[in-house]
Amino acid sequence: MTRVIGAISGTSVDGIDVALVEIAGTELDLEVNLLAARTHPYPHTLQEEILAVCGGKPLTMAALAELDDAIAGEFARAALSLLPQQLPVDLIGSHGQTVYHRPPVGSRDNGSRRLGYSLQLGRGEAISQLTGITTVSNFRAADIAAGGEGAPLVPKVDRALLGDRQKTRCVQNLGGIGNVAYLPPRSNPHETPEPILGWDTGPANSLLDLAVRRLSRGQRTYDRDGAWAATGTPCEPLVERWLQEPFFQHPPPKSTGRELFGPDYLDRCWQEAQSYALSDEDFLATLVELTVASIAVNYRAFLPVQPDEVLLCGGGSRNLYLKQRLQARLAATSNKPVSVLTTDDVGLNADFKEAIAFAVLAYWRVRGIPGNLPECTGAETPRLLGEIHRVPRRSRASIECQ
Repeated sequence: MTRVIGAISGTSVDGIDVALVEIAGTELDLEVNLLAARTHPYPHTLQEEILAVCGGKPLTMAALAELDDAIAGEFARAALSLLPQQLPVDLIGSHGQTVYHRPPVGSRDNGSRRLGYSLQLGRGEAISQLTGITTVSNFRAADIAAGGEGAPLVPKVDRALLGDRQKTRCVQNLGGIGNVAYLPPRSNPHETPEPILGWDTGPANSLLDLAVRRLSRGQRTYDRDGAWAATGTPCEPLVERWLQEPFFQHPPPKSTGRELFGPDYLDRCWQEAQSYALSDEDFLATLVELTVASIAVNYRAFLPVQPDEVLLCGGGSRNLYLKQRLQARLAATSNKPVSVLTTDDVGLNADFKEAIAFAVLAYWRVRGIPGNLPECTGAETPRLLGEIHRVPRRSRASIECQ
């Protein structure tokens, strides 16, 4: 067994999720055992600086370097907080903190396609130096260099850990941005399997969290369990208006981020809501409805068949109101019953699934196993994902004394 720490902070910038796992096997025979996990909070001033940069705040190169190292320091502290007393850790897989993401633009057909760009701060070489543990980072670059979106990178991991022999499943991540992995059943090993599909579906928590901050005047950062939104009533005409956003109609592969579904987008939503005289609760309920409606629209338009089960993960999987609304929306738009569960219900921790996934991607990288699926990202070929930063093994005591 190989012990790996996976680490990620998503577009919500609500902390660094770290998971310590034991891994064995290769791909479809992969075995993962979660040993420990926690969310390491960012210092408030660093969190606010990250959010400002994500929102377009200009930086000098010197300030960018300082921010990069500050984030790496927090990722290293998060990883070290999981080190067991006696067991060695072989590897860290660090996604880092996304501060900018631009999908590819143009068409391959006429030669106008320009590579995408995605920047994650928290450099792996600093994490490896601070922890004394080999670190894999910068996972998205290789897929982007092959013409891909650089996202989503987790569907291959989902296939290994969450695929079912009989059921068609959609694994729906609800971080700041939502993304789906479509997993057809793999019952007959002698048949050519249906392709795994995956793409970003649109906003999940990004607009909701921004709205909660605004409406609470900074006193709250998110709506626990969706309790605030649940007291409101969605404005369906407004949802239908917002669904005209071209991203929702764009076919996969596709990816997005706070660059689209961020503060400016929320401002437009707020302005458009004024003519409906919504209460704060109604506005939040309508944003929840946009999230679930965008998921349903994507499923209906781009899936070969509707799923038997939808497995939720990420912070939004704890939003009970969102879960209820998604169940109702899918029931209204699907031609068969669809169960909405969380990955907890099938044995994979929903809060830390993404951190676990980047532990697996790091494990695959050092074993020479490609981590992307071109049918999900649009890359020309499968690629080894991540850069490996090796350092001489040092004692944990010397690390802790730094």
